[in-house]
Amino acid sequence: MSSAARLRRVCAAALATATVASVGGSIILSPNISSNDRGSGPVLEALRSKINDPYANVPSRAVQESALIGASQANPLDILVVGGGATGCGVALDAVTRGLRVGLVEREDFSSGTSSRSTKLIHGGVRYLEKAVFNLDYGQLKLVFHALEERKQVIENAPHLCHALPCMTPCFDWFEVVYFWAGLKMYDLVAGARLLHLSRYYSAKESIELFPTLAKKGNNRNLRGTVVYYDGQMNDSRLNVGLACSAALAGAAVLNHAEVISFLKDEATGRIIGAKIRDNFSGKVFETYAKVVVNAAGPFCDSVRKLADKEAPSMICPSSGVHIVLPDYYSPDGMGLIVPKTKDGRVVFMLPWLGRTIAGTTDSNTVITPLPEPHEDEIQFILDAISDYLSVKVRRTDVLSAWSGIRPLAVDPSAKSTENISRDHVVCEDYPGLVTITGGKWTTYRSMAEDAVDAAVKSGKLSPANGSVTHSLRLMGGDGWEPSYFTVIAQQYVRMKRSYGGEVVPAIMDTAASKHLSHAYGTLAERVAAIAQNEGLGKRLAHGYPIMEAEVAYCARNEYCESAVDFIARRSRLAFLDTDAAGRALPRIIEILAAEHSWDKSRKAQELQKAKEFLETFKSSKNAHFHDGKH
Repeated sequence: MSSAARLRRVCAAALATATVASVGGSIILSPNISSNDRGSGPVLEALRSKINDPYANVPSRAVQESALIGASQANPLDILVVGGGATGCGVALDAVTRGLRVGLVEREDFSSGTSSRSTKLIHGGVRYLEKAVFNLDYGQLKLVFHALEERKQVIENAPHLCHALPCMTPCFDWFEVVYFWAGLKMYDLVAGARLLHLSRYYSAKESIELFPTLAKKGNNRNLRGTVVYYDGQMNDSRLNVGLACSAALAGAAVLNHAEVISFLKDEATGRIIGAKIRDNFSGKVFETYAKVVVNAAGPFCDSVRKLADKEAPSMICPSSGVHIVLPDYYSPDGMGLIVPKTKDGRVVFMLPWLGRTIAGTTDSNTVITPLPEPHEDEIQFILDAISDYLSVKVRRTDVLSAWSGIRPLAVDPSAKSTENISRDHVVCEDYPGLVTITGGKWTTYRSMAEDAVDAAVKSGKLSPANGSVTHSLRLMGGDGWEPSYFTVIAQQYVRMKRSYGGEVVPAIMDTAASKHLSHAYGTLAERVAAIAQNEGLGKRLAHGYPIMEAEVAYCARNEYCESAVDFIARRSRLAFLDTDAAGRALPRIIEILAAEHSWDKSRKAQELQKAKEFLETFKSSKNAHFHDGKH
């Protein structure tokens, strides 16, 4: 298609989209339950108080396991969720806040799979919009409307963990300027009231000022300018842990490191009525009964389905997404770079994240495995792709961490054709009593969970006390949080740390440490700061990172942190930010966890070995010891 023809098509589509946005948008987004349930009301206010009580503690792991054991055939749970990723924890929170009796089990840790290995973007779907325009696909347009609504709610419900991020698209000819400007203005238009900030064009000179490492030439073409638009960014695993803990505070029995080994079935009807579960720490096996089981095991949902029916057809088409982490000088703080089409047609981005630069991603077929590893050619592809757009020398030795995540692209097993492998989600009950939810993306986890609970209510003929309220429910640490909250930490607390001689000495709670605690824990950051001050755990775990010893103790007590890997990968993000730094911090992390959980010498050695094996799947450069001097 010629440039002029493509431009005419964009303009025509913009007009059509404007018409849909003004006439049909409200129809697309109309909720099933009343706006009173969504926005306010006594039920929601009571839940907000419960989840965001600054003095509340989550029930212990032992208490949660006892609650699951207590769910007998005579007194079953309403819903048992299998899988503790974003969707599974979202299902548990949605169900328990409807007044249902809920349990959740996760084989590894909350967010241990795909949910911690995402792009870290909460996006409305610019690519879906492009498909909607060029394929005249109303279905894709509906996806964009829906994702933009959910993007807004994710950011509002966890403001400490999520924020708006400007993303720059470089243009090397004037057609690209007009094409991307028109397309992103259309994105603004579709967002409507859900808009984060307006997109805009910057000249080549302005662009270099905003993004100093941006190349002035690309493929022998001069930079003509950039178009900047906004999407959301998050700390994915901490958001996931926040969902799990919020569900626990609301009354759900959530248990990590507990695996479903078989299903319990009604002898007369064959319907699933519970599960046999193994505690992966103690080896203890117990039974839990439930009226409905929700399978939210992500890439592993087929293996859960096959526990019910060995002949169940596969519904997951796994895809691997690899990301790498580079030093912060690759991208400025507060500005991302998106390349919509590389030489082989893929999208590549480079984004500031937690003081470093994250770059990716790939999209290739893979096999399903608990610990996927990035291949060297995938890492090199990302490095080569970003080098075309940067003036800085891109080096393999700068890779601080590299990881792979498995996207569970879904095929509806009841569909007649598999040609539409979907990035949207699929909810089905292909075995009585087992509702499966899979596919989708992080941005829409909340509405996916709502759909799954709706299906479970129908399947089990359940009687919820109210409709879904998660649309406007702030997660643990989010209610009352403001961006300036870090100043309270900085002004009111000090870091007491133990010197090499054993003496406890004071150190300032500097801005980097205060901001880190504020953004990681929200309004609960003061509880972490108090541990740092009162228990002599104010020392940093790794040079160049603001993560403190106090966080290990806090997470062990309040966030179901049960292993060293739980901490380095999901409670903090050290494994993802700098694999070697995480390895150097392990002995101290294990020492603190051992004190919290009463581990013996054998368990400590086992934890160190498991953590080292985990870190070996993160393909950093072994000599990438980067220190920025900030901390």
